[in-house]
Amino acid sequence: MTQRRQSFLSGAAVLAGAVAVTKVLGALYKIPLGNLLDSRGMAHFYAAYNVYNLLLMLSTAGLPLAASRLVARSCALGQGRQARRVFHTALLLLGVTGLVFSAVMFFFPEAIAGLLHDSAAAGVIRVLSPSVLCVCLVSAIRGYTQGMGDMTPTAVSQIMESACKLVIGLGLCAFLLHGGASPETGAAGAIAGVTCGSVLGLLFLLWTLRRCGGGSGSGVPEGWGNTARQLLRIGIPITLAGGGMSLMTLLDQALVLGTLQSTLGLSADAATELYGQYTFGMTLFVLPPSFIYPLSVSLIPAITQSRARRDENAATRLTASALRITALLAFPMGAGLTVLAGPILHLLYPAVPETAEAAAYHLTVLGVASIFVCLMVATNGILQAHGRERVPIWTLLCGGILKIVTNYLMVGNPDMGIRGAPVGTLYSYALIVVLNMIAVYRCLNGQVDFFRCLWRPALCAAVMALGARSVFSLLSGHVSQNLATVTAIALAVVVYAVLALALGAVTSDDLKHFPNGEKWAQRLHLR
Repeated sequence: MTQRRQSFLSGAAVLAGAVAVTKVLGALYKIPLGNLLDSRGMAHFYAAYNVYNLLLMLSTAGLPLAASRLVARSCALGQGRQARRVFHTALLLLGVTGLVFSAVMFFFPEAIAGLLHDSAAAGVIRVLSPSVLCVCLVSAIRGYTQGMGDMTPTAVSQIMESACKLVIGLGLCAFLLHGGASPETGAAGAIAGVTCGSVLGLLFLLWTLRRCGGGSGSGVPEGWGNTARQLLRIGIPITLAGGGMSLMTLLDQALVLGTLQSTLGLSADAATELYGQYTFGMTLFVLPPSFIYPLSVSLIPAITQSRARRDENAATRLTASALRITALLAFPMGAGLTVLAGPILHLLYPAVPETAEAAAYHLTVLGVASIFVCLMVATNGILQAHGRERVPIWTLLCGGILKIVTNYLMVGNPDMGIRGAPVGTLYSYALIVVLNMIAVYRCLNGQVDFFRCLWRPALCAAVMALGARSVFSLLSGHVSQNLATVTAIALAVVVYAVLALALGAVTSDDLKHFPNGEKWAQRLHLR
């Protein structure tokens, strides 16, 4: 296959642009969905979606990244036929894995829903089951094209999936609820859009592969068994680490719902409603990390190629750039969600003001936690790219243990209840990041200065957050709350951009890999 190779940050920019579009489409999907389903329906929706995310991460987090890493190495060494052998092996492994997980969701939804203490979500889980197989096949193709250095097929397919999810899922949910359907039936209709989107994304990528052709390649490919062993050796540790956020979210749901019912004595409906309020904060909590995943996806093959060429200096520079850009994105988004949690939720969910008000506390805490999740994603990618795939598994295990302990102590405390859930999430991800950074520092022999990478974005975000909250407080007594919220957010963006440029949080080295980046660096007088 002939592919247009993109630089690390250029590829990350393509994926980040796609993420921006998909998140807009996702907002147009999930925000009206929250207004339609309210807390009870959203709890059923997330019960299925959290299971789907976990199985999806277990099947696609590691093997596609392992494939992109091996394909990148083969391309760097001029071994085109081996690159295709990696792709075909990954496609077979992912296809079998996806088929098994889809079958589990389709044939045993009641058992899965029972484990989550939400039996009404069984139908929603079954509707979502075909998506796992489709996305597994999609991920194999994406891993191949990303390893070849072309992020465009991934970006386009992601946008198509989100658009299909919006049109079909939201439309079907509204139609069912308008006809008097129950919240769980409405959630099933909404989740059907996810299934249809995954099918559309697979069809597009298959068309892309056929249109691009095979290419000539060179070299003798390794055997199927040896190639599969390489994929599994790299992919399994990445899978266990990459599935961390999905696993912890699912674990969080099971523990919270179970503790509310068994320890505090709440009924299943009351516990589901409380957890549904928590999911309104979780919807925005997962937004900042989604912009960091493209960075990690583009980082691994880029560092792999540098190391294959024995260019350790380039690998170190890429690592530093990844950390700086992660901080530049993560700190302002997390800080903004924290200081404007209530106003943002009321802006997005006007149809359910009581639920939005109840979710404000959760988002205040989860906004800070999202910063740590972003840093976890970046540091996981760095460790994996440098061949330390097993380290994130151990750090995830430590964070998971802390999550279990804090949930038991805090959610089971009548004075805290559901409010202990976001605090436990914050503690667990903070611990993971600290352990990851220690591992990265040792891996790179102290060549990357974390303080230098992080202090400027942190300072800019702190000033921005203070300004945003002050502007909102000043305006809220004179104009509508929604107008005050939008104005505060707009001014916060401007303040942060000006401060980041003034303090040198963005460097010319960060911009030079982007399209026309060197020209922008000159215009902005960056060093």
